[in-house]
Amino acid sequence: MLGFLKPPKHKELLPEHRIDPEYRKLRIQVFIGIFLGYAAYYFVRKNFSFAVKDLQDSLGYSKAELGFAMSAISIAYGISKFMMGNVSDRSNARYFLALGLVLSSLTMIFMGFSSFATSSVLVMFILLFLNGWFQGMGWPPCGRVVVHWFSIKERGTTMSIWNLAHNVGGFLVGPLAILGVELFIDWQARLYFPGLVAILFAIIAVLTVRDTPQSCGLPPIEKYKNDYPKTYEESQEQELTAKEIFFKYVFNNKMLWFIAIANAFVYLVRNGIVNWAPTFLQEAKGYSSSEAAWAASIYELAAIPGTILCGIMSDKLFQGRRAPVTIIFMAATFIAVFFYWVTPGSSPWIINIALWAIGFLIYGPVMLIGVQALDLVPKKAAGTAAGLTGLFGYFIGDMLANAALGGLVDNKGWDISFEVILASSILAIVFTAFTWKKEKEILNA
Repeated sequence: MLGFLKPPKHKELLPEHRIDPEYRKLRIQVFIGIFLGYAAYYFVRKNFSFAVKDLQDSLGYSKAELGFAMSAISIAYGISKFMMGNVSDRSNARYFLALGLVLSSLTMIFMGFSSFATSSVLVMFILLFLNGWFQGMGWPPCGRVVVHWFSIKERGTTMSIWNLAHNVGGFLVGPLAILGVELFIDWQARLYFPGLVAILFAIIAVLTVRDTPQSCGLPPIEKYKNDYPKTYEESQEQELTAKEIFFKYVFNNKMLWFIAIANAFVYLVRNGIVNWAPTFLQEAKGYSSSEAAWAASIYELAAIPGTILCGIMSDKLFQGRRAPVTIIFMAATFIAVFFYWVTPGSSPWIINIALWAIGFLIYGPVMLIGVQALDLVPKKAAGTAAGLTGLFGYFIGDMLANAALGGLVDNKGWDISFEVILASSILAIVFTAFTWKKEKEILNA
């Protein structure tokens, strides 16, 4: 481990009268840091797609070639979120978060400034693979910060709000790409300008994020909030080795495997709907291309209130339990998917409402499964645990939603694809239900 990445040592406890005001201030500060830091990861994860048309027009690449190059990001990200999650569990989140963002930014800056970087599909694939790998360094340190600074019965709400960093970053990358071209009169600015801005956000992350309360002279969050899970022990505040994390707390934790499998099915539902919505609406429901694009865009906006509601319900209504809320939202998703599928094209508003309802409902379980992974292991193994669920989501769920569903539609039509999506909703419920009893025991509910 590089010296500056090692977790900082615990400081002597501050005087009693300083603990509460310092805790309050730093909790807001570190949350702002991880929110802005993670939002900036999207500046350099999504900006390549804004340069696709320029690469076609200027360099003659086909959509298939550029699509193949872009697939490298998802492939690398799925593996990296798991592998780098383990490194993150043994690192200082303050610097680990910023390091990944800087490396990802430098990759995209290089792609923008160097003609060699876009000289072939293979070179672009390699660089985007590297970018995807560095992208995997974003979520785990944020998870590490949340489990150390927010207690188990407030993590659902905290993570649901933090999760909006995805939407903020994804929204801002477009304007940044446009601004870059206007400032530099150069289409390559779509690649390098968001990277330059992201480096500024990395500096903000270093200035605001702190690794653990103990590194700031504060007690563990469990003591401060008097919120102790049944399985909590003071020994869990000590850093763990990679072997301990993998083999003591992750690989032999069957609850983690259950929610990882559930996550694969949740991702299949989410991406099976959103990735194919424009095509399905035009081919099966008679929408125009603009009508389909408009309907699909609202799907993403509907996710914001749904995700926040999901987190609040898990904290306030179910006292920190995630499984019941995931099951409720997935059951409602099943109903919404059914109406989205069977409603005739002559009733576009019912179709739109069903689609937006899916967006409102499905992103909550995506978020909550990540939170549940954090809850099921000691704080020092949080990144690895969440990385395992992410690996299943991206590597299995995402690939099936794209390749398998696409093949089914080509060969069997849309109906069979919706039968698979509905079955996936049920399987997500089943595997989440396997954690119901154990989760309740952990929380001593």
